[in-house]
Amino acid sequence: MVVAISALVESSEAPEYARLVTSESDILFDDKFDDPSSERRRFHRTRVALKWLGIVVGLGLAVLAMFLFWSTRRPLPATSGEVVIAGLDGEIQIVRDEFGIPHIYATSPHDLFFAQGYVHAQDRFWQMDTWRHIGVGELSAMFGSGQVETDAFLRTMGWEALAADQYQEATAPGREALDGYAAGVNAYITDRSPAELGFEYTVLELGNHNYTPEPWTVVDSIVWGKVMAWDLRGNMDNEIARALLLDDFTAAEVSLLYPAYPEDHPVIVGNAEPRVSGPMLNPPPVNALQTIRNTLDNIARADTVTGGGGVGIGSNSWVIGPQRSATGAPILANDPHLGIRMPSIWHQVSLHCAPKTADCSLDVTGFSFAGMPGVIIGHNDKIAWGFTNLGPDVMDLYIERVNPDNPFQYEVNGSWVDMEVRTETIEVAGSEPEEVTVRVTRHGPIISDDYGILEDFTDESGVPLPEEYAVALRWTALDESPAIVDAALGLNLAQNFDQFRDALRLFEVPAQNIIYADVDGNIGYQAPGKIPIRKNWDGRLPVPGWTDEYEWDGYIPFAELPSVLNPPEGYIATANNPVVDDSYPYPITRDWNYGDRAFRIVEMIEADSTIDMDDVSVMQFDNYNRHAARLVPWLLDVSLDGEDEAVVRAQELLEEWDLFNDSDSAGAAVFEAVWSNLLRLTFHDDLLEDLWPAGGSRWSLAIEGMLAFPDLRFWDDRTTAEVESRDTILKAAFVAAVDEVEGLLGDSPDDWEWGALHGAVFRNETLGESGVGVIEGRFNRGPYPVGGGTDLVNAVGYYADKGYEVTWVPSMRMIVDLGDLGNSVAIHTTGQSGHAYSSHYQDMVELWASGAYLPMLWEREAVEAGSDGTLVLFP
Repeated sequence: MVVAISALVESSEAPEYARLVTSESDILFDDKFDDPSSERRRFHRTRVALKWLGIVVGLGLAVLAMFLFWSTRRPLPATSGEVVIAGLDGEIQIVRDEFGIPHIYATSPHDLFFAQGYVHAQDRFWQMDTWRHIGVGELSAMFGSGQVETDAFLRTMGWEALAADQYQEATAPGREALDGYAAGVNAYITDRSPAELGFEYTVLELGNHNYTPEPWTVVDSIVWGKVMAWDLRGNMDNEIARALLLDDFTAAEVSLLYPAYPEDHPVIVGNAEPRVSGPMLNPPPVNALQTIRNTLDNIARADTVTGGGGVGIGSNSWVIGPQRSATGAPILANDPHLGIRMPSIWHQVSLHCAPKTADCSLDVTGFSFAGMPGVIIGHNDKIAWGFTNLGPDVMDLYIERVNPDNPFQYEVNGSWVDMEVRTETIEVAGSEPEEVTVRVTRHGPIISDDYGILEDFTDESGVPLPEEYAVALRWTALDESPAIVDAALGLNLAQNFDQFRDALRLFEVPAQNIIYADVDGNIGYQAPGKIPIRKNWDGRLPVPGWTDEYEWDGYIPFAELPSVLNPPEGYIATANNPVVDDSYPYPITRDWNYGDRAFRIVEMIEADSTIDMDDVSVMQFDNYNRHAARLVPWLLDVSLDGEDEAVVRAQELLEEWDLFNDSDSAGAAVFEAVWSNLLRLTFHDDLLEDLWPAGGSRWSLAIEGMLAFPDLRFWDDRTTAEVESRDTILKAAFVAAVDEVEGLLGDSPDDWEWGALHGAVFRNETLGESGVGVIEGRFNRGPYPVGGGTDLVNAVGYYADKGYEVTWVPSMRMIVDLGDLGNSVAIHTTGQSGHAYSSHYQDMVELWASGAYLPMLWEREAVEAGSDGTLVLFP
């Protein structure tokens, strides 16, 4: 900047003000300057020099500020006006409301999906671009060598090839939707520089000068469905954890850490006893612990970029039948729990055929994923639907016996068989490409070591072992299955329960609980998905891959998957709890959520005979802490004799607490701090760091089961010379918690607030984690003080082993009134826009944090009345 100004000064064509700088600057070095005092002369020179230095710096900062202003506003899209685009069937109107939510009106399905792709690219192209690079394992091409190991693991999944196959197998309407959507994305990004698509590209240019986004493809849309399936993958993490725990603990002790599902907690379909956890069958017949640890590391890399695998990944949904509804019509509620991020994972949109005809019958509103056509969760003119994660056991880890003389062969029933081997080339920004060898067995890709044979295998059990092992992943998402776009399109068009179920026949991965309601007063539920039937074991531990003894025996037929229409209870509630009771003939999983949220939802529904929309909104924001109700009586019995005043006052605050984790609650702050320290003091000395408790109802029930045994080995702190008991650890947790919170919030417990500990920081998924404060500050927002907690209905969760900052959230909240669709409401976490300097980047955050909603505008008249701009696309 200064060099440019100096050049201007020296130019003979410089303007007068610049030449004045030159002539006055000569004074600084003019020996003829007539002043009798040399001191005064030096002082004057210094003053003049500082003056012009300030001017130069000021000009530089002004130019920099103008550049930053221009760079940050340049990507903001036009949301009003007219654009002529080739390839459209007719005129498209995109009406944006005051929160930037687009309501799209067109005369053909092609044009609706074209426009959806166009507005997704307008609002979220950086997010879309990043997501597709995750899906195909090409993050290194954007962000450099630090992502090579992550890409290597993602490449083992082979999602790109699977997505290409799914497009070929999609229905004609599904391909039309994907084609139209891709064309819309490309219509927007073509002829725009990266810097015009997002300020992130301007920042990326600082370290990656050669990156230009490729055109959008149909594969890019499909592959994101695979990433979401990974996020919602089920029990694989527990399978790995059990195998590692069994190296240090007995099966009975491990079962204590995985307690049975409580008998008084609800199941989704039926009222009999739930399928409970029994003894673990078939523990690993070989010791492959180092291999499994390698696998855990690789999985963690993928979770870092996908946001998946967390203890709180789940959701709530319920539907109230007309006999319990104050309106006389069903009310459907849904709030999916996903990792906190910026921007929101959801993009709200409405797609309307105008007019609605036999050839163009879409009339739907709700929540979409940027990068995919259609509405994932929402309602059309006849039905509404919502999702929670079913969490079936659809993944198994097979310990493969590898030929010690050939790392590309493995044993099958006594014979060496060649693996499928492919070489993946990873392009790396700023470096040379790297090659990765991927090995695949009959069960799936080897995920324990991306770069070749295992080298660090050790025999900790004393059992003679062959020389080489590897862990292969069998997962339904790696099998042939329909593209999720076909199921989504079917849901968008369904007009009744039978058509709803027909659409879900195509919804194989990820398997979900899907609730239903319609304008005719019906409520229902369907669990779709491709769920394996196992022979000889229950799927809770890794098994040998070299025999046929542990092969899958087909899948649960769709007709036999759990389903219900108009149950006599007059409601259906799902919260990742068991779907079925023990009479169901097929094991779906042994790793359900333990049902604290489900219990509370059912409790609130059954306490009110006539439920209205306001009641449901209060339920969605409910902060009652059931696991505190189990533990607080024990904490109140802890003797704190001799402890300081703050510790004693903290215990009194617990006694006064109403057990609600409200943001301004001192009692909630005390309890959550004691709970986190109790988990730390009880388990950190016993477990591998990767297995430290993150909280949640499983660990709450495990602690509850241990409290009756004061001398259990888990209570002893193995890092001390003493042998601690339950009471010693409970008191130590109390004292440590008060000391911790005093350091964070001050010395007066009465002034503590849960929200001050429990802040929600919405971080950009890429640059917001850069480690460069000035960059992170441009994209991240927060912290916002929030209530809620882990396994509360208002599931604003955190990892107890990492602090109190929010890690997952109700990613959106939706309540649909089937008696008056225009009375429906919704909110998602951040805002519609992914542009950090848009007015719609964070305009929903405070509404979401306070439990408020926005109307889900439905009728055209209401949309037009709330319009903040209309963009018309012409052919």
